[in-house]
Amino acid sequence: MKLKILTDSTSDLPIELVHKYDIQVMPLVVNIEDEEYLDGVTIQPAEVAAAIRAGKVPSTTQITQARFQETFQPLAEKNQPCLYVAFSSKMSGTCQTGAMVLSQLAEQYPEWQAAVIDSRCGSLGQGMVVLEAARQVARGKPLHAVIEAVKQYASHMEHLFTVDDLHYLARGGRVSQVSAVFGSLLSIKPVLHLADGQLLPIDKVRGTAKTYQRIVSLMQERGLALKEQRIGISHANDPEAAVHLEELIRERLGCTEFLVNEIGGVIGAHIGVGGVAAFFQGREPNNPEIPVTTRGVPAT
Repeated sequence: MKLKILTDSTSDLPIELVHKYDIQVMPLVVNIEDEEYLDGVTIQPAEVAAAIRAGKVPSTTQITQARFQETFQPLAEKNQPCLYVAFSSKMSGTCQTGAMVLSQLAEQYPEWQAAVIDSRCGSLGQGMVVLEAARQVARGKPLHAVIEAVKQYASHMEHLFTVDDLHYLARGGRVSQVSAVFGSLLSIKPVLHLADGQLLPIDKVRGTAKTYQRIVSLMQERGLALKEQRIGISHANDPEAAVHLEELIRERLGCTEFLVNEIGGVIGAHIGVGGVAAFFQGREPNNPEIPVTTRGVPAT
């Protein structure tokens, strides 16, 4: 039976690719004023952005144990192998919950082959890892081989991004409230990245144009054969920013293939409106350890 690829809504994958590769996407929850919405199902990114612009403060909730049970149980019952590529465990408990439910079901269905990969990635960086898994499945690779390919790909996934409003990162403890206030007053924009699954600042730059230039310079320093890659770009309800960054990458780095999409509701709730990110394969491992939970998967 064909290997099933699953992920969660923080992967920010374009819907046409979800359908093309038959990927099952499990939604996290966006909470706005005591109302719960399923990310990408009952609420769309533009609606979350509109709520933020209206002064509302969205929060998010991870996928519940019950929802994982509902998702994994039918696969286990028909003995369909599956691989769940999860949002970084350093930023959400979703991965751990998925691994726990998988392990519990594996006791009931010992012949079932299943795995959970902690991608140590997020947004379209995670999405591109999911697509690598889907491509491996399309080539007919068995689960153990897909896992090894995905671990290698995820370990080299780079995330570089900036945001327009530091206050959302301050609310999440990524920068101080004082830095957020002064940064806003002085038009200081942060350049951040993910390292070992954690969100960390790299630099502070004054002005939008210089910030984009800094992102491209870091890509040039870190990237591996960038012209041969498909570069991911995501934006926080700011398509003009995505267009500008893509043009700059084309001009300075010679890249020709891009995957562009809007940041989903869950990620958007934590970074606010405005901002842009670039995702690509780096020369050195950015995530030295990619944890995997497997059940029933042969070693070779």
